[in-house]
Amino acid sequence: MASRRKFVAGNWKMHGSLADASALATAVSQGVSGLDNIDVVVCPVNVHISAVASVTQSTSVKLGAQNAHPAESGAFTGETSMAMLGELGCQYAIVGHSERRQLFGETDKAVAEKVEAALQQGITPILCIGETLDEREAGHLEKVIHAQLGEVLARVGIDALSKVVVAYEPVWAIGTGKTASPQQAQEVHAMIRARLACDNADIAASVQILYGGSVKPDNAADLFSQADIDGGLIGGAALDADSFTAICQAASAL
Repeated sequence: MASRRKFVAGNWKMHGSLADASALATAVSQGVSGLDNIDVVVCPVNVHISAVASVTQSTSVKLGAQNAHPAESGAFTGETSMAMLGELGCQYAIVGHSERRQLFGETDKAVAEKVEAALQQGITPILCIGETLDEREAGHLEKVIHAQLGEVLARVGIDALSKVVVAYEPVWAIGTGKTASPQQAQEVHAMIRARLACDNADIAASVQILYGGSVKPDNAADLFSQADIDGGLIGGAALDADSFTAICQAASAL
């Protein structure tokens, strides 16, 4: 089995003031200082990226964006391109988050275009995939995951997946306080890895696959200790520096 580093990313969503973002970035940078065996990324709202970058640039914390437009430039009022985010210091971009899919109508095809755009700019996409409760209960889990992955693979090919981080987020567990059990989460992570292995076993073994869905300090170690779970995409708990640091410490300890 390939040796994979643990990876913890904080999705700050649309929260906080400029001062809050700087303070949180400062506290997180101090909190994870010395945890050199894991990857730590924070993803502030676009208008706060520069302020957060000035805090994190000399630390081990890397910077990500929450979304971007696939075009390099053009008449897309209100949008931001991957190239622009790269200029601000973003090394990562969350792509296809369930909130983008559900609230803003992003399709599997649109998500695949964003993955391609990120890769073209040297930005690592954090590709979010996952099923709704209705889809899970109807027995469509595998079909949904394969469709979401399949669209990306068709667009960029399996080799490109070596430069992608995958985040499995069961939509029913985001912001609800419900968490997939470690066993439920592991089952889907193993399914994702198996799907990638159909195209290339080595790449499948090396891809970091994160779990996203109500990860907290008290369940992080149980989730991250599963064979195919390489860390977490953290929402609510990422807004509290102590909680986020504790989650990072759990990842580092493993």
